[in-house]
Amino acid sequence: MKNQLLPFLKYFIPFSFLLLAAQYAIVNYMLDVNLYYSTLSVYLFHILATFLIYILLVFVHKTFSDKTGFAFMGLSLLKMLAAVIFLLPIMLNDAPNPFQDMIAFFVPYFLFLIFETTFAVRLINFK
Repeated sequence: MKNQLLPFLKYFIPFSFLLLAAQYAIVNYMLDVNLYYSTLSVYLFHILATFLIYILLVFVHKTFSDKTGFAFMGLSLLKMLAAVIFLLPIMLNDAPNPFQDMIAFFVPYFLFLIFETTFAVRLINFK
């Protein structure tokens, strides 16, 4: 498990912190907007979800290597459901600028999804 987790972490930690710093600077200093969720809480969601998905994928790959792709699809579906539940208070509480909140959430969502997909494909093709 270590031989597949260390390369992931080597790229994941800098990727996460660079995105967090960039969005934090843009939202708080350049645009100066008030969002329903702080940038830190949005990134905490994305970082935890991506890390848990990859750990579960490595586990599935070790035990049932032919089911890794199916596990990735199922875990991605669960992540989408978790994202909807995470964003539900914005939709229900009449947030002042829901579009800005959605953009602040979904831009990193798709960037983390691309990152996840890249490492899931590497894991599936790992011999």
